[in-house]
Amino acid sequence: MAPIYPLFPVRESGHLQVSAIHSIYYEDCGIITGVPVLYLHGGPGEGIVDSDRQYFDPTYYRSVLFDQRGCGKSLPPACLEDNTTWTLVADIEALREHLKIEKWILCGGSWGSTLSLAYSQKHADRCMGLILRGIYTVRREELKWFFQEGADMLFPDYFEPFKASIPKAERGDMIAAYYKRLTGDNEEEKLKCAVAWCNWECSTVKLIVDPETVKNAENPKWALASARIESHFFINAGWMREGQLIEEAYKIKHLPIFIVQGRYDVVCPAKTSWDLYQALGGKQNPNVEYLVIPDCGHSAHETKIEEALVDAVEKFRALKM
Repeated sequence: MAPIYPLFPVRESGHLQVSAIHSIYYEDCGIITGVPVLYLHGGPGEGIVDSDRQYFDPTYYRSVLFDQRGCGKSLPPACLEDNTTWTLVADIEALREHLKIEKWILCGGSWGSTLSLAYSQKHADRCMGLILRGIYTVRREELKWFFQEGADMLFPDYFEPFKASIPKAERGDMIAAYYKRLTGDNEEEKLKCAVAWCNWECSTVKLIVDPETVKNAENPKWALASARIESHFFINAGWMREGQLIEEAYKIKHLPIFIVQGRYDVVCPAKTSWDLYQALGGKQNPNVEYLVIPDCGHSAHETKIEEALVDAVEKFRALKM
């Protein structure tokens, strides 16, 4: 069996006006009478791609995907105004109501796991379970690890161009330095910093550096949206108190939860997923399954990660929801 399902068409798509400013693009896929599952993309800022729906058997699941505010086909593009974790959580509820779905499974990796946790902890009664990959909770130690010091010890050659885009005097807070430039008026510097930001991320996302993945950073529209929105969310710590998503994990302990983690994930190191697993009760909680993939990094598109995610999706069938 292939790791993911063959590409299948989108059954319905459209835009949903969620505020005076923002309209989010969504796709409704698979069988309309199927078990609903919501896929939440990463970033924040990346947007959905066709392969995101291929984890879900279209003959059994009704898979829903959407571009978060400012991302992909959502309008206006790269907009930071009225764009926070909690407005995204409100958008998920608005989309659920618009599609007349009572409850759904949440599936998200990286920032998608952040948003899955934030939504489920606020709306546990609307969730049937979670499938999470590469857990991210926007704690200071996680931000510092990737953007300041930690990951640079493993990828010093790829971190050097990221660092070089910022004057030495401002390198004590790389996120703040990048945010200032990504939201500034110098369009040339803005694009240069967006590409440098995304090049660093794309270079570290897989266990083995993939030149094709790194090429994504060369797309100026995608790079600007991704870098601007990420820096906007990270400089504001996701509009959450420190450790909030770990502390409030008790609110979802009763739900079936599958956690998939690449052992050598440099972007979202395994410690965060381990902290979440322990907060959910660890081995004492039969509702939670924690799976570490021994030879993978962060990307959802490493074969063994794909296999683990499809397997987790399939396990919900046995639960007969």
